[in-house]
Amino acid sequence: MDQSGAPLRWWQTRTFVALATLISIVPLLWPEIPPLVDLPGHMGRYRVQLTPLDQAPWLADWYNFEWSLIGNLGIDLLVVPFAALFGLELGVKLIVMTIPALTAAGLLWIAREVHGRIPPTAMFALPLAYSYPFQFGFVNFSLSMGVALCLFALWLRMARLRRIGLRAIVFVPLSCLLWLCHTFGWGVLGVLAFSAEMIRQHDARKDAGSGHWVESWIRAGLGCVPLALPMVLMIFWRSGDHVTGQTADWFNWQAKVAWVMMVLRDRWEFWDVASTAVFLLVLFRAVRDPAIEYSRNLVLSALFLAAVYLLLPRIVFGSAYADMRLAPFVVAFALIAIRPRVGMTVRHAGVVALLGMSFFLARTASTAASFWLFDRDYDTELAALDKVPEGARLVSFVGTNCRNEWKMSRLEHLPAIALVRRLAYTNDQWSMPGAQLLTARYKTAGMFAHDSSEIVTPGWCPREWWKPIDFSIARFPREAFDYVWLIRTPPFNPRYASDLDRIWRSPTGASALLTVNRSRPTPQITDEELYPRWFLELRARRIRERQLQLPPPPRS
Repeated sequence: MDQSGAPLRWWQTRTFVALATLISIVPLLWPEIPPLVDLPGHMGRYRVQLTPLDQAPWLADWYNFEWSLIGNLGIDLLVVPFAALFGLELGVKLIVMTIPALTAAGLLWIAREVHGRIPPTAMFALPLAYSYPFQFGFVNFSLSMGVALCLFALWLRMARLRRIGLRAIVFVPLSCLLWLCHTFGWGVLGVLAFSAEMIRQHDARKDAGSGHWVESWIRAGLGCVPLALPMVLMIFWRSGDHVTGQTADWFNWQAKVAWVMMVLRDRWEFWDVASTAVFLLVLFRAVRDPAIEYSRNLVLSALFLAAVYLLLPRIVFGSAYADMRLAPFVVAFALIAIRPRVGMTVRHAGVVALLGMSFFLARTASTAASFWLFDRDYDTELAALDKVPEGARLVSFVGTNCRNEWKMSRLEHLPAIALVRRLAYTNDQWSMPGAQLLTARYKTAGMFAHDSSEIVTPGWCPREWWKPIDFSIARFPREAFDYVWLIRTPPFNPRYASDLDRIWRSPTGASALLTVNRSRPTPQITDEELYPRWFLELRARRIRERQLQLPPPPRS
């Protein structure tokens, strides 16, 4: 709905877009390390990537890092120049700060291209720049989605200016770069571009008197061919014996409903769920309010994204939470699809804009407070690294429980900062050939070589790979490690740590740094003490079954 000729309101100006973009980075200004769950683990990989082997040859004994063409290299590539200019930690922080900025700017730009002016309701979508996938630390994915939103806005703009030929030329390399950042962003751009092109082709055919939807689908597919080259790159990436990871957990409707309610999951469950309820209220109000309507273009984009969300499994090629990552963007597109009708008064629009801006500022303030508290936790725990020498072999255990609590501690991959700052071995790196550039090769560490061996619980959790703290303390191989870093772990039997000496303790007493005292004997613990009875019975039954299946010994 173009309002050409009408004076611009404050939320429709370029100044406001610039201001909203700057506001979106405020929560990330204070923390030295952005408190995103997986980010410290990624930073450990960047350290291995950037460190020449002649400076730390022991890294080659622990990790295997090989460059390869995969659709998951966004920050892995950007960190090379940024780390050279600013250092690794500041470089990563600066890159991460661009993600919410790109997301907020992209949403506003798309709204501007579709509606002609930014509608006052668009501001309700801006808090989704700090959605749950970003908070989880899926940084390459989140960066690719921010870029995809801006590229979709550019796609719409070039169509509006009738630069279709130039668009086809420009988007061939742009789509390849987006795929290189993260394949998910490229896929979403394809879905959005197809939906927009279908509307454009249908309207063009309708004006010519032949607006058949089937023909529009075909022409929309042909119009999106410039985005198709990464399909070739995808074939090369996902073929070969080096690629691992299953695709599983289809149509988990309970989880899909939960992901929608968690789109703003951060620290305070009531506030986060209430904020999500605001989204739903705005969307419902847009259906009932005669002064508000939905754009066909963006509603179709939201419906296409919703269909992909419903069809996606939870695990794709070994990467979990695949469908969860899309949920916030389905909501965001539904929100920016709303626009005022011609009859909406300036006063009414101003009130809606003020409410949207207030909601955006309130969410930004709460996120900033949450990140400040997480940053204090980081400072408390990272004080242990003052006692860790360079090149140390460090096994780390981070405490959690079997309940899926709303507030994630953000400490799950904090041990990787020992790799970042001390070039020490940490057991929290992912080891998924074909999905990451780095794999763990430290065979002496056994089952404590990689993620998720760093996560420990009070007892055995159903349907989880996590191990109890008693098991981990008793069973980690002493010959493979020199230090044990305990980060807010549950209490454990001190007999299992009789050969460990404490050299640091946090002020709260919940965390500690221990050394392996090799002059003392390793505690001898039986399986009956560590494993639950059901596991021991199941193992004994399987052993008996294998013995029964063995052929009888030959007669002499």
